[in-house]
Amino acid sequence: MKLNKKIAFLSMTALAVLTLAACSSSKTTSSSASSSDASSVKGDITLWVDPANVASYKTLVASFEKEYTNVNVKLTQSPTGSANAKTDIAKDPSKAADVFKVPNDQLGALANAGYINPLSPDATNWVKTNDIDIAGQAVSWQGKYYAYPQDQQSNVIFYNKDKFQQAPASWSQFTATTAIGTDFTNSYNWYPAFLSNGSVLYGKDGETLDGTDANKVGGVETMTWFAKQKTNTGVVNSKTALLNDFQSGKTSAVLDGPWDAANIKKFLGDKMGVTTLPKIDFGSGEKQMQAFSGVGTLAVNSQSKYQKAASALAEYLSNADSQKALYTANAAIPVAKSLQTDSTIKADPVATAVINQVTKDTLMPKRPEMATFWTLAAPMISNTYEGKIPASDYQKQLDTFVTSISKAAK
Repeated sequence: MKLNKKIAFLSMTALAVLTLAACSSSKTTSSSASSSDASSVKGDITLWVDPANVASYKTLVASFEKEYTNVNVKLTQSPTGSANAKTDIAKDPSKAADVFKVPNDQLGALANAGYINPLSPDATNWVKTNDIDIAGQAVSWQGKYYAYPQDQQSNVIFYNKDKFQQAPASWSQFTATTAIGTDFTNSYNWYPAFLSNGSVLYGKDGETLDGTDANKVGGVETMTWFAKQKTNTGVVNSKTALLNDFQSGKTSAVLDGPWDAANIKKFLGDKMGVTTLPKIDFGSGEKQMQAFSGVGTLAVNSQSKYQKAASALAEYLSNADSQKALYTANAAIPVAKSLQTDSTIKADPVATAVINQVTKDTLMPKRPEMATFWTLAAPMISNTYEGKIPASDYQKQLDTFVTSISKAAK
């Protein structure tokens, strides 16, 4: 699946906490398909993927059905895209897809609501064996695995090689003589500045309700840095004009992600450079800039009548061969261990930059309260950048923010 910009943004700006009404279930998803006889797996199941990616799954589903001859798969697009998976599932779990694409930050809410069950021990071991460690962390919630990882994403920086002889190592270098485009209304892009400056979100494990400490000295320092960017002539708050400004030459670089790589390549061609995020001085020395690393996953509906068939499909579409096929079709960067050193992927500068950046990132937490977080983080950052929040109110704003996102979702 191509985690395009629209999908990533929708996931980040999800509506306020969704009331998930399903009863919790203690069952586990059926045994890993790898340990089952394919001929014994039966059922008619439905698969939801993002609208833009339905075509790329057709061949994979057809291959799956050839191997699992007693399983019929209806491939269709998610009602409102994978970014809204938990909303779509909650409308009526009994009518939702048996297998569906979902970003990892929604897994905690889905698990707590009973819409997905923990994977079986066999399936859990399969994920641990097949995928990189951060992928396993991405699908784990309270000590159990809940989905099958497929792909990874992170912010990186694209730049025009005509403007830079080599990729600058710091934000100040990127903005010294030419402009970088970004979007301060997008909290996926910019909340990680707090993390870069030493704070944690829902604890180091991403699961601790009262574990956010953005309201400490480093948080105030980060807010001050946001405000300073308004008068930084090397920074353009392009918002939705991010690519237009880049193409026109108004900016020479953009803070973006792999979802826009194909479009950038179209207008820059061989001039396209891509690099990991630079270091930033928030006021107390340079710190490595982090991003939110995200993992695209496939989850199994707990109300599926055919748990074994659904699990077999999710695993099949998440194996290394399928991940490679989806990378080829959609530039979805794989999480399979065997593909991290694949020659084709290593030759791709975008994939390489993302893979390298992910090692420096903070994984998007999976707490249900992330819905509240996304809703409140964006205006706080944007209003600080715009100068709508006076410096004297930074501490108060941060205290309110931390208190609000630390209230348990109901």
